[in-house]
Amino acid sequence: QVQLVESGGGLVQAGGSLRLSCVASGRTFSDYALGWFRQAPGKEREFVAAISRTGLSTYYADSVKGRFTISRDNAKNTVYLQMNSLKPEDTAVYFCAASPVLGTPSSTNDYNYWGQGTQVTVSS
Repeated sequence: QVQLVESGGGLVQAGGSLRLSCVASGRTFSDYALGWFRQAPGKEREFVAAISRTGLSTYYADSVKGRFTISRDNAKNTVYLQMNSLKPEDTAVYFCAASPVLGTPSSTNDYNYWGQGTQVTVSS
């Protein structure tokens, strides 16, 4: 089992920045790829970004490419999502997740463990 706890969400104006963190506990952190997903009201959960076990590979949704950066610190069992140039359409609950799949998986089906989510609201 892997337990994931997100933090760092909040209310920010358009053009602002937020940094989300997700701390993991349980099994070996470096055995898992990590991802961030988001879900807006009335919409399906969608992929945002993923990072490989070593942190050497990352992958982003087109909607956030160039604005968001995913990183991980295996010594701290933590994955981060730096979000810059935020837009109102980025408003959603953001979830971190852990996957045993190699590489940078982008499907929710590839992830076994999920955090409880943290709300990000971007005002116009």
